[in-house]
Amino acid sequence: MPTSQGREIGARDALLAALNEEETALQESRRDESDDSDSSGRSQASTKSISGTIFEPHIENGRQYANVNYYMPNDDAEETRLSVVHQSFLLLLEDQLTIARIPDDIKRVLDVGTGSGDWAIAMGEQYPDAEIVATDISSYSQPPTVPPNVFFQIDDAREEWTYGSAFDLIHIRCLNGAFSNWAHIYHEAFRHLKAGGIIEVVDMGLIRVVEPSSAPYLSIYNGVLQSAAEKAGFTLSLEHLRQTVVEASGLSVLRTTMLEFPLGNHPEDPRLKMVGKMALIAALEGLESTALRLLTKELEWEPDNVKDLCSKVVQDITRRGARASVPCRFLVARKLLELE
Repeated sequence: MPTSQGREIGARDALLAALNEEETALQESRRDESDDSDSSGRSQASTKSISGTIFEPHIENGRQYANVNYYMPNDDAEETRLSVVHQSFLLLLEDQLTIARIPDDIKRVLDVGTGSGDWAIAMGEQYPDAEIVATDISSYSQPPTVPPNVFFQIDDAREEWTYGSAFDLIHIRCLNGAFSNWAHIYHEAFRHLKAGGIIEVVDMGLIRVVEPSSAPYLSIYNGVLQSAAEKAGFTLSLEHLRQTVVEASGLSVLRTTMLEFPLGNHPEDPRLKMVGKMALIAALEGLESTALRLLTKELEWEPDNVKDLCSKVVQDITRRGARASVPCRFLVARKLLELE
């Protein structure tokens, strides 16, 4: 008889397979639309634009990484997980891409750490007259055609930003642990926002359950992650979303909101139940993605020990009554007008 863990993993894999089939169907549909092309064979609908340095992948313990430093992988499995995360946000926010109010005549948008590019592509589709610049330290396999107003660039936000024109909106989501110096990020965002422009920063905390004592392996997991992150020179807390940290750059915080991603189907509300199912997939896939390089590199764990701990955490957060969740904080700030 299969174990409860085996059944949970089997369900997760089946749902991931279904998501992949939907993504494949969407890509085929986009390719069909691209048949209307000019004599040069270039799609008139849209093309992907990626500029920057050549990406040289680093393979460690069966996962691919963008460089020797950043702890999160950028392989196919991670790209799929990021797409699931994006869908989870759409469900949580009831199909809204931000909690910030965006004017219909918005002109320029910057998406820092775009990952799989889902958010940037959705923005390009929703605001066809706006220019969407999506950056990351490496390129993922975005669809072969995207809105013609979306431009992907390889860039490292830890360095000086050199964009020629200011932005109406800067979007940063799920980059907890990507930067050791968030003051620099906020400073550069302030410099590259138009007066009156908006920045929205969104990040998730660590997984938690109703009764921590009933999830001993989750407690161990969270503890060693935090220790490894501190040794690497950054934190996995949400301290960078404190108002004082953001406003030190000159930005003015307009709104902070804390929402909760349920993990699993325990919510009674039908929409939140769907959010929970989707978010659980992302969380389960994210356990190893988050921990593997951090624990092997910083704490010198063996890869098999990391994977063993992750499998035990799966049991902790999927057991009946666990009611696991992930806190998610949204912050919206503005660059004040000169007269304000």
